[in-house]
Amino acid sequence: MLQTDTQYNTAYIALGSNLDNPCEQISSAYLEIDALPGTSLIQHSSLYKSAPIAQQKQPDYINAVAKITTVLTPLELLDTLLSIELQHGRVREYRNAPRTLDLDILLYGAMQINSSHLTIPHPRMIQRAFVLQPLMEISPDCCIPGHGKISQLVVACSDQVISRLNYS
Repeated sequence: MLQTDTQYNTAYIALGSNLDNPCEQISSAYLEIDALPGTSLIQHSSLYKSAPIAQQKQPDYINAVAKITTVLTPLELLDTLLSIELQHGRVREYRNAPRTLDLDILLYGAMQINSSHLTIPHPRMIQRAFVLQPLMEISPDCCIPGHGKISQLVVACSDQVISRLNYS
């Protein structure tokens, strides 16, 4: 169900994949996000390559961040993103398992939400260079509610190795 006041909100979505041609998974997800009801893809970051969390034996990840505007509520947006993940064959075997596509709401306006279904800002985003670097690329003045400016937060993750890819 869409909001009836058609107020557009800015949100940021993290995209990640390490299975079944990750670059193509993310490119396809951009199109699917842009096609959501009352939603427009405004901008997306470059693609970044990073090692799996906790150095698990699995392929490296490809990550990006997308900026959208949407009339969907945060929970509606979450539900549609989970549906896109399923369409891409996402299986949740265990925490940090390999995945065809992972879509996480990082920010939704200046909202702070902490429910059993959704936490915004994303609870681990400030600990992950593979989220902060692409977010800073497209929104260098971004402020994470409750945490501060992204330019300061990214410094705390400077020991994490990620590389920007040349992929269009």
